[in-house]
Amino acid sequence: MFRMQAVSIVAGALMAASLSAPVAFAADHQIQMVNKGPDGKPMQFDPAFLKVEPGDTVTFVAKDKGHDSMSIAGMLPEGADGWKGKINEEITVTFEKPGLYAYKCEPHFGMGMVGLIEVGGDVSNLEALKSVKLPGAAKKKMAALLEEAEAK
Repeated sequence: MFRMQAVSIVAGALMAASLSAPVAFAADHQIQMVNKGPDGKPMQFDPAFLKVEPGDTVTFVAKDKGHDSMSIAGMLPEGADGWKGKINEEITVTFEKPGLYAYKCEPHFGMGMVGLIEVGGDVSNLEALKSVKLPGAAKKKMAALLEEAEAK
């Protein structure tokens, strides 16, 4: 009898503790690296714009061959770490610092294969990203992504 009461008390205490303490779970997201996006445009990240929370991870999936993912120099929140994936390989990145993170596929950068991740609803580095010079189609695509982030 005593043993059963002890088990009930412990179980009740554990349940109460789990209900009173907020538990945060990091989410896992995926971005596909594809030869053709859902809009029919060539060389795309799908989705090209993604909102995540601090602590979330994003896995860049090489759905089609010939792609990689890497951060763009000068287009990260201050003090944030960049990343550089390898061609044809998945890479998982954890985003800790709030802000905007711009990234590219190195082989298809000039063709506009760029993307943007907004972490924690923070767009405070938006103007800094706008000032970075990008080549050709990447400039046009990034301008559209930055407008999307700004519009919230």
